[in-house]
Amino acid sequence: MRKLSVFLMGTVLSMALTVGPIQTVSASAEEVSVYVGGMSAGFTLKTGGVQVIGLSEVITEKGNRSPALEAGLKAGDLIQKAGGIRVENITELNEIIDKSKGNSLELEVLRGGEKVFIKVEALKEMTGRYKIGILVRESVSGIGTVTYIDKNGHFGALGHSVVGDNQQEMQISNGIVYECTIVGVNKGERGKAGELRGMFLNDKQFGNAEKISHCGIFGQISEEFTADELLCMVASSQNVKPGNAHIYSTVDGSCPKRYDIEIVKVDRFNKEHKNYVIKITDEALISETGGIVQGMSGSPIIQEGKLVGAVTHVFLNDPTRGYGIDIGQMLCE
Repeated sequence: MRKLSVFLMGTVLSMALTVGPIQTVSASAEEVSVYVGGMSAGFTLKTGGVQVIGLSEVITEKGNRSPALEAGLKAGDLIQKAGGIRVENITELNEIIDKSKGNSLELEVLRGGEKVFIKVEALKEMTGRYKIGILVRESVSGIGTVTYIDKNGHFGALGHSVVGDNQQEMQISNGIVYECTIVGVNKGERGKAGELRGMFLNDKQFGNAEKISHCGIFGQISEEFTADELLCMVASSQNVKPGNAHIYSTVDGSCPKRYDIEIVKVDRFNKEHKNYVIKITDEALISETGGIVQGMSGSPIIQEGKLVGAVTHVFLNDPTRGYGIDIGQMLCE
């Protein structure tokens, strides 16, 4: 029997606009045949350390204090080493802090892409353990849409970088990708992005996430997942033009469906990977979701029988409109 695990939305698929370097792609590099996705996937991604998501006070016999705040730690900091020891998870960090017994402990932190060294002194809380007053996590979870799978089993998904609750890009190392089924939708409306609600199929591993960049999540499908039954077509954006197109997306269950859209604007060399402005024209999709919602990121865009890009962001003032990334940018990864 399949094991179903309900997950919380938000962290991975927040459609924040992020800026990344442009990569010029030749037409010949784009002329490859791939399997078209459109299915939802559940991502559990490792942060590559322990990420600070908040600060708190340590309750001691002498009162409450926050050593982390006093030392200058900030939400969003990624703790990679403590006392010169590499930390991969919360348990390892807690053990090092407790063993410090209140002596000065140097933390190696990644902040905004730069290494920062912070010295902190833990306090002995009422339980007898030493703490510094931080709320942390070692991984993030959410859902997105698979864009394509190539003939070697490499996949591309999401179409944009992974952002956190503060809408800042997160440092992510790798992770596991599960098959996913959509069980409900919070419809998008003007001023508020909607979202898909789904469940991870914990016994159905889709693959492993090996690389996360400005252009999405990339990795290798598992041996158990078969792509042969998916639609195969050429991936090329050489002749994309404003006009009719369609997307494949999963907004109910686990099977992708085709929905009509219009490509309103084409800007292949946009430095923020906002290569297309798209508009949902399919009345069935608008009725069900209100337009583009969180969780649809990565939905493949098809024009004239070719895979040309993927849905990435929604316009908050009009959920029927959003941005798409050129498929050439994703294929470069």
